[in-house]
Amino acid sequence: MIIIGEKINSTLKSIRPAMENWDKAAVQDLAVRQAEAGASYIDVNAGMFVNDEPERLEWLVRCVNEVIDTPLAIDTPNPVAMERALKANTKGRPIVNSITLEKHRYETVLPLVAKYRTGVIALCMDDSGMPETVDQRVEIAQKLITGIENEGVSRGDIYIDPMVRPVGTGSHYGVVAIETIRKVKAMYPDVHIACGLSNISFGVPARKLLNQAFLICAMQAGMDGAIMDPLDAKIMSFVYATEALLGLDEYCMNYIAMFREGKLDA
Repeated sequence: MIIIGEKINSTLKSIRPAMENWDKAAVQDLAVRQAEAGASYIDVNAGMFVNDEPERLEWLVRCVNEVIDTPLAIDTPNPVAMERALKANTKGRPIVNSITLEKHRYETVLPLVAKYRTGVIALCMDDSGMPETVDQRVEIAQKLITGIENEGVSRGDIYIDPMVRPVGTGSHYGVVAIETIRKVKAMYPDVHIACGLSNISFGVPARKLLNQAFLICAMQAGMDGAIMDPLDAKIMSFVYATEALLGLDEYCMNYIAMFREGKLDA
């Protein structure tokens, strides 16, 4: 499972004051803890700082690069901020988070993916907005995969986001996301599937419970990546347990290793 650590995000009240104050130590501590907890990538987002996002995103990249070798997911729809961050990056090959089929976003972000030879998270959304049905999302995913491949990006560097929407705003959204994952993965087994896990529970109580249940369902359908909180030991334990149950962990060796390291919250 590809874990994209979500905690260095300007929308989160827990870290935003540190970003506002250019508090390098706080940002770096959060990056290190996520990496040590099992994050495959560290997401960095400065989108709430509208007036100086490029400068702040570059600063976040430099801060994190100083203390860990874990690659980054650079999270912005702003092509100016994206390129500045990509230029500043020195650790590994990052993921661009994200692109959509919206004309302006597609045409400004995709050239950066090709230029810097990054991975890319591609959201199933176009200029008509967020699609309601599985078929609409799959159609957009197909167009995204074809277009991104035509720019020289391999399928293994593409992460399709099925556009998870809160079940509190539509009881069908969980099923739509899961079936989109299932169909896209069946059609393109070499393409990764990665979503913002906690989107499913927005606006409802006991969010962690829904996130955990959705994680298991989505992994069973073929999801192999998630933007999530690696510091949540319980949900990370569900990742390891589900991998074992789905035959993705030979002889449960990783599950056993996590148990021995005290990382299972059982």
